[in-house]
Amino acid sequence: MSNMFSNADMQNLCNELLENSRIDQNLYHKFHIKRGLRRSDGTGVLAGITNICNVHGYVVNEGEVEAIPGELIYRGYDIYDLVHNAEKENRYGYEETVYLLLFGKLPTQEQLEAFNHYLSMQRALPSGFVVDMMMKAPSKNIMNKLARSILSLYSYYDADCESTSLEDEMRTAISLIAKMPIMMVNAYQVKRRHFDNQTLYMHPLRPEEKTAETILSMLRPDRQYTQEEAQLLDCLLMLHAEHGGGNNSTFTCRVLTSSGTDAYSAYSSAVCALKGPKHGGANIKVSAMLEDFKTNVQHWDNEGEVADYIRKVLRKEAGDGSGLIYGMGHAVYTLSDPRAVILKKKAFKLAEGKEIEAEFHLLDTIERLTPVIMKEEKGTEKTFCANVDMYSGLVYKMLEIPQELYTPLFAVSRMAGWSAHRMEELMTGGRIIRPAYKAIPKKKKYIPIYER
Repeated sequence: MSNMFSNADMQNLCNELLENSRIDQNLYHKFHIKRGLRRSDGTGVLAGITNICNVHGYVVNEGEVEAIPGELIYRGYDIYDLVHNAEKENRYGYEETVYLLLFGKLPTQEQLEAFNHYLSMQRALPSGFVVDMMMKAPSKNIMNKLARSILSLYSYYDADCESTSLEDEMRTAISLIAKMPIMMVNAYQVKRRHFDNQTLYMHPLRPEEKTAETILSMLRPDRQYTQEEAQLLDCLLMLHAEHGGGNNSTFTCRVLTSSGTDAYSAYSSAVCALKGPKHGGANIKVSAMLEDFKTNVQHWDNEGEVADYIRKVLRKEAGDGSGLIYGMGHAVYTLSDPRAVILKKKAFKLAEGKEIEAEFHLLDTIERLTPVIMKEEKGTEKTFCANVDMYSGLVYKMLEIPQELYTPLFAVSRMAGWSAHRMEELMTGGRIIRPAYKAIPKKKKYIPIYER
């Protein structure tokens, strides 16, 4: 007897599952189910209270949702101010952002220097970690390897990794924030060697380098990068560091935290959630979409040609057949996504006069035309805007960062937000998160096996 199901057997079993799992879509309305924890107007169901971040994209006026320019507030500080002042003072802002998210206040110069030093000292991976956890089990997908690496670190420390004391949680969080860039780059280098037959580069750490500098330095064979490049990547890290408790990966982290599980398990789960193309993987979808437009639109500066192709994509006659313009729309933001506004401005500045500038202009045209064409094609009155994914992939490309690292870089940055939310859940949550599902099957009488 075969020890495996045949393809036909498996298909028959799956067909049975499909037949026994059907749910009448009208039942969601009948039982007032908030699918995706969203109300009928698209706003999120309130599941908690947080001090960490406010993602603001609309107001509800007498029961109606009104669009407003998007706001992203970290611990009371507008992201525009955080980015602008780091730029104004010609310094890196990600580490200051991490400090703010973790401790709830902006650091003094002395505190920031001490924090930077502590992060630098925590970057090194345990002895033998790269060989045992990465080289002996290489992965084509860096997000999977990041999740596994986080879980594996649990086994490398003598401290009680099950401890949820605030002090132990903070040490673990800072250690992972420091190590994530190193695990990401090493996993990518191993992937290149094992699957792409490329040269493997393992550079030693430079203690003086900040997070953005470390990533570029460890990634590039010659370790060379400009300050302008590093500061652009630093800005991306700041923009991705946090986005409220309701986004999928952060909520996943809080759900696991509410169960009482250890920090490594909670953070690993957040990485797995972020991997999804509807969440952190969206920037890769935008990159693929842009390549499709570049191939099928002959004159990128001709708005009529671009508009015609947008219509084909929306009608599922072109693109990947989804009918979606990736990078457009957001669950909260309406008139604007502040992250996209900041990134677009900085990216255009760096791209000006270079060959890649034409690609930015093409994306800008897609961004401007899509809402108008969407209204014509779908009859929708919904206000929507470009989100941060619209431009982040092209910025990564400009920084010569391989596509395999687009989503992992998101995870590297977001570890700060996950950490802040895990500790807030530990301090203020108090109950396991358990929403209800309406069960609809009728009770059945058991049938003996010989009568089935």
